[in-house]
Amino acid sequence: MTSTPDLSRALAEGTVVLDGGLSNQLESAGHDLSDALWSARLLAEEPEAIVAAHLAYYEAGASVAITSSYQATFEGFARRGIGRGRAGELIGLSVELGREAAQRAGGGRPLWVAASVGPYGAMLADGSEYRGRYGLSVAELEAFHRPRLEVLAAAGPDVLALETVPDADEARALLRVVRGLGVPAWLSYSVAGEFTRAGQPLEEAFALAADVEEIVAVGVNCCAPEDADRAVELAARVTGKPVVVYPNSGESWDAQARAWRGESSFSAGRVAGWERAGARLIGGCCRVGPGAIAELARQVG
Repeated sequence: MTSTPDLSRALAEGTVVLDGGLSNQLESAGHDLSDALWSARLLAEEPEAIVAAHLAYYEAGASVAITSSYQATFEGFARRGIGRGRAGELIGLSVELGREAAQRAGGGRPLWVAASVGPYGAMLADGSEYRGRYGLSVAELEAFHRPRLEVLAAAGPDVLALETVPDADEARALLRVVRGLGVPAWLSYSVAGEFTRAGQPLEEAFALAADVEEIVAVGVNCCAPEDADRAVELAARVTGKPVVVYPNSGESWDAQARAWRGESSFSAGRVAGWERAGARLIGGCCRVGPGAIAELARQVG
């Protein structure tokens, strides 16, 4: 661990800027991510590319970099012939690369590393993280998530990002695992309107985290900016915790074509409304790049 100030304290004092989409930044640098491991493939093959992507966001004004472990799982690596020991090293490496980028950025301001914990559906690499309802019990989902979370926690991130969670049942499993790990976490759902992607009311989904001490923020990510507006209000009211919000550009992901469709609706102009509603961790997800984060940071500043 580093001497970086506690993120929970920072959230009590003001708004903290998150980074944007890691995959789009890597792709813009010329890296092919058309692989079931997505950005996690570069942990083994081109780790310096990940450092450079994190650094671009720190230099744009982000104070939190979210690691490349979203799709890094023991099961996913095993399908590529990578043994459990090496897979654990690569998962932990994702945190080290975030730290390396923070050290290079310097700048005299606090910089944090959030260890990404993607949903079960991300490992399947078939778009099911946008649907949820995998046919697994809460206990089975807990068994899937626990080994990776334990490795990430041991790597010493400032916070665990339980992100793009489509299903309240999966949130229940994740919340069981984070208890006692010794690392704070945020819980962030992928949503459609006022429902999780699996169709559960957001009020009920957010309420699961209200009394979990380890959860320092609750909110949404990987959704349309328009859906984020109402979700921020709901998360703040239901949980009484700081809200985390980092939507997509507003374009839609076509899982069959593996391509984005539509127009961008992400705007830094939404930040003031999110802050008024209780958001304290604000950034972007897919297709939101360093330029948009720089403008967002200026709005917050």
